[in-house]
Amino acid sequence: MAEGRTIPRGVLAPWIGNYRSRRVERLSRAPERPLGAVSASKPFNELPPYRQHNVLSPEEPAMPDGHLDFTITRLGECRIPSPMSGVRFTRDDEQVLYPATLAELRQRMRTAAEPPSMESAGPRRLLFFEPSRLACGIVTCGGLCPGLNDVIRSMVLSLHHHYGVHKVHGFRFGYEGLVRPFAHQPVALTPEGVNRIHEFGGSILGSSRGPQDVGHMVDTLAELQIGILFAIGGDGTLRGAQAIGEEALRRGLKIAVIGIPKTIDNDVSFVQKTFGFETAVSEARRAIYAANAEAEAARNGIGLVKLMGRDSGFIAAFSVLVDSQANFCLIPEVPFTLERFLSELTKRVALRGHAVVVVAEGAGQDLVTGTGGRDASGNVRYGDVGLFLRDAIQAHFARISTSITLKYIDPSYAIRSVPATPHDSAFCLLLGHSAVHAGMTGRTNMVVSFWNHRFTHVPISLAVAERKKIDLDGTLWNSVLASTGQPHDLR
Repeated sequence: MAEGRTIPRGVLAPWIGNYRSRRVERLSRAPERPLGAVSASKPFNELPPYRQHNVLSPEEPAMPDGHLDFTITRLGECRIPSPMSGVRFTRDDEQVLYPATLAELRQRMRTAAEPPSMESAGPRRLLFFEPSRLACGIVTCGGLCPGLNDVIRSMVLSLHHHYGVHKVHGFRFGYEGLVRPFAHQPVALTPEGVNRIHEFGGSILGSSRGPQDVGHMVDTLAELQIGILFAIGGDGTLRGAQAIGEEALRRGLKIAVIGIPKTIDNDVSFVQKTFGFETAVSEARRAIYAANAEAEAARNGIGLVKLMGRDSGFIAAFSVLVDSQANFCLIPEVPFTLERFLSELTKRVALRGHAVVVVAEGAGQDLVTGTGGRDASGNVRYGDVGLFLRDAIQAHFARISTSITLKYIDPSYAIRSVPATPHDSAFCLLLGHSAVHAGMTGRTNMVVSFWNHRFTHVPISLAVAERKKIDLDGTLWNSVLASTGQPHDLR
């Protein structure tokens, strides 16, 4: 439940008691999922449509009468006592509700339907894998992101100190490190070797984009007798992890695949916040501050900042809220016409003598001539909306005979290659610990999520179903409009 919300005891107490009884009963009578079961949930195309409201605290989800299945696939029964001591073990029947509001819960109560919920992350009393005989692998894929080394370090230290797992392989340069043609030799990850890597940006393992042959990757894992593969990456990486997990299950191999969602765009579904996002916003704020300083120092000054955000504008939206210095925030979720935008920009400059514009890289792509190509991950190569707007703004004010001073700032890779902020680093540590706890219990084809301010488990199939986007009726976007003063509709 979202923090700060008090629910009257009399409203939910009877229902919660029934809910817990049904949950325990369902868990007690549920047969162990057999090895080789490819998926624990329905294919996503069989699930009903839904809408996610995603600010850092989830708002009320608008979900029809359908059902979201957050059941996690397991390799088998857990029978080995955990070597951890002095900790609170998480029970399997501990669940985190998906709905975040009382209204949604009441709606579920009226229909007598059990609300969807996610497994709570955390250490379990019994394990599936014998730690002394276990070997694990870690791979980082896709673009860089603040906190990658923090997550690697967290998992290595947890495996070693919490469970006594001493054999941890680091696969170099993404999924390339799992196939023979590239000849990237795995590196041994030890507590001594990862001791200070969190102080640096990037990834000590390197990274790469693009898929590799799933069969060959599973062959490598089998040859190295890997029991758990931790895959750190975004949408494409998680799809690859899902394919590896399904192929291992098809072969009857006891290999758990745990995904750790990584994207500074914060666009993974059913994940409240991804690591590195907070650091990215902190760095983006520096660019906006510089743009505002330049704009205010010139007559008719305009600062234009382009930030990352291919399909979702979370970085741009949160960055403009930091100092309230931006006057326009253009994001992929909100279409705009060049004519209306330039008209409003002209009014702003005439009224205040300066303006700051923040644009996400995926905004206004219908106005920009794209390259027509795709990158190694299969993403469409977008046209450069920042350069397009820079030229369009200069040409517009020249046509109306108004002198301006425009400064264009594109921090780009400087945002994603820095070390994590302290709070982000602590988040990475808890995320890594949660991933290790899940893997040791034989859970597979899942990602570690953060939902309603708790770490949870989510099937990869749901996490990669579609990109998370800003809800235009939610608190976040309406706060952006209130901060910038821009019109709700720029078409």
